[in-house]
Amino acid sequence: MSDETKPTQDNQPDPQAAAAQEAAEAAAERPAAEPGVDPTEALKAENADLKDRALRAIAEMENLRRRTEKELKDTRQYAVAGFARDMLTVSDNLRRALEFLPDEDRKNADAGIASLIEGVEMTERELLNQLEKNGVKKLTPEGQKFDPNFHQAMFEVPNTEVPNNTVVQVVQAGYVIGERVLRPAMVGVSKGGPKEAAVSNTAEPGQTVDKSA
Repeated sequence: MSDETKPTQDNQPDPQAAAAQEAAEAAAERPAAEPGVDPTEALKAENADLKDRALRAIAEMENLRRRTEKELKDTRQYAVAGFARDMLTVSDNLRRALEFLPDEDRKNADAGIASLIEGVEMTERELLNQLEKNGVKKLTPEGQKFDPNFHQAMFEVPNTEVPNNTVVQVVQAGYVIGERVLRPAMVGVSKGGPKEAAVSNTAEPGQTVDKSA
């Protein structure tokens, strides 16, 4: 076999040389370490930064979860606000029908009329019970201090026996749904009495009143 036909290894790639060249190129691409910086401290700082980011992300997710739960709760609670407000008109009409009948006529009513009156009263009670089951509560402000968050003053009543601005008469009942006022109570307030505040049990101290229902 002649020298011309012998395989030559001069043109064959050297694997070790290629690996060394790749390592050198990768090292050249890495950012140069700042002089005087301890690599261990740099890794600790990077780890602390990553941990802080993770904690922030967890906190944001928790806040989002709480907001979502509150929005869903509000949606369920206040979804019936419009319907409940319409039902209050029915309750008002039932109450007017009962109040229209004089006490004397009610006492002297025959069995048929008495049964009719009883049926109207039961219907009114059941309607209010169903509204309360859905978060709608009736306000009973008589004797309490006038509160513009829950009451609408219609007139003043001269009365020196009770503190000034005390609710002495309820013209139309008011209602709340959750923390929102569904309909303010239309009331008459006292005038001319002492300035001591009457006790108000409509809202707990510090309770936020939302009138957007």
